[in-house]
Amino acid sequence: MSNPVLGEDGFFFLQVDALCKSPAVTCTPETSIVEAARTMRDQQISGLVVVKGEIPAGIVSARDICDLIAVSGGTVDNFRVADVMKGDLVTIARNQYVYDAIFKMAKYNIHRVVVVDEQGRLHGVVTDTDFLSLQTRSPLYLTREIEFARSIKQLRAINEQITETISRASRSIADTPSLVQLISHFNDAFTLRVIALMESDEGIVLPAGAAYLALGSEGRGEQTLRTDQDSAMIYADDLGESALRSLERFAQRLVDALEEVGVPRCPGNTLASNPEWRCSLSTWKERLSLWISVPKPEHLVNFSMFQDFRTLHGDASLESRLHEHVQSCIQRNTLYLPYMARHVEGFRARIGMFGRILVERRGEGRGKVDIKKNGIFALTQGVSLLALELGIHSGTTWDKIDQLHKHGILSADDVETLDESFSYLMRLRISMQLHALAAGTTPTNYIDPLLMSTKERERLRSALKGVNSLMKILRVRYKLDSIAR
Repeated sequence: MSNPVLGEDGFFFLQVDALCKSPAVTCTPETSIVEAARTMRDQQISGLVVVKGEIPAGIVSARDICDLIAVSGGTVDNFRVADVMKGDLVTIARNQYVYDAIFKMAKYNIHRVVVVDEQGRLHGVVTDTDFLSLQTRSPLYLTREIEFARSIKQLRAINEQITETISRASRSIADTPSLVQLISHFNDAFTLRVIALMESDEGIVLPAGAAYLALGSEGRGEQTLRTDQDSAMIYADDLGESALRSLERFAQRLVDALEEVGVPRCPGNTLASNPEWRCSLSTWKERLSLWISVPKPEHLVNFSMFQDFRTLHGDASLESRLHEHVQSCIQRNTLYLPYMARHVEGFRARIGMFGRILVERRGEGRGKVDIKKNGIFALTQGVSLLALELGIHSGTTWDKIDQLHKHGILSADDVETLDESFSYLMRLRISMQLHALAAGTTPTNYIDPLLMSTKERERLRSALKGVNSLMKILRVRYKLDSIAR
């Protein structure tokens, strides 16, 4: 499964439509020079697109008008745009790439290119300044901005730029795993920079023999834009009282600081600042042993939240020892996997007879589908469960799907189905979040199938069917029909 990274030069592969200015400011060939100059002044631009109907016919620039004034002695009242405009127009289709536009600008020594739609009608304009501004929003540039931020306030401002970067990237050819990887990269960089600022500005340091753990989607490295904080702490059994106080202070301040830069707290308080999620290695071992050996609903929920833990800062050896303990517990408690599979199956996608998408009947999601609870969650948990059986603890859901295929758990057809379903649902969630943020509303995971186009509704139906194909795999592999309710 390919997983290209949207790197420093990834913006070259954006489609021109992602950054062109639309609608363009226009005039006609009959427009007077004085009126054209006045429009440029009022709009604070250096050129106008000349149109005949909806078709671009040329460009008139401030330089063209200056040249006319110079040769006419300053008398331009009787001149029209048609007298000075450049008619050999250089255009580019809206779905071509940025590098095509840059090539044309270099070839023809121009500063702007007119963007047209499929019928050759004017769509907008893209300038060399747009490319320069886009480069400042590239992943490498923003990563450096994060690394050199000098305050929490600066980080919050950069966080707003990241949303714009993801919005632009989502309209490019970047595939969904790359977008998700990009978001997770930024979130990791943010957290690590907050930790560095806590140390340099406030003297708050994580003591030796401890680790800050990312959980859930952050632990898997597959976050979307508005993922809550899900975190925990682990520390050595022999950590002294003074170090424990430092650890608590570190956890409290980090959670607060992340909220300040725009990363919301977990509503369920699954946070490193919560003493229930800040434990010694031996305590975590005891707790995980209980959750795995006694697979009642409460324990299954707790383990599913903790399962994909990853060290983001601190002593990574503690994570390794805890993963080894989890695997040992799984091998000793053979009934755990079937019970967890039954728990995951409870979140299967809701598809009715004849493939009809079933919606919520009450509550805030009435008439809608929760694509996280009945789609993304079922896929991530189901795939993680199969991976856990094989001792695979790290990586994204896409990575785990690949590993399961290599170990013969999933067929090539299974891989294609699950990969397409997960990619579509994740992309849809990111798009929903971007749309909500642009509208100034709070993002949710609910979508109304009736408001989708026929094509998109069919893609959603296909993705949800893919979710349930995984549920069938779990049911057969773990013989769920034989487990008593």
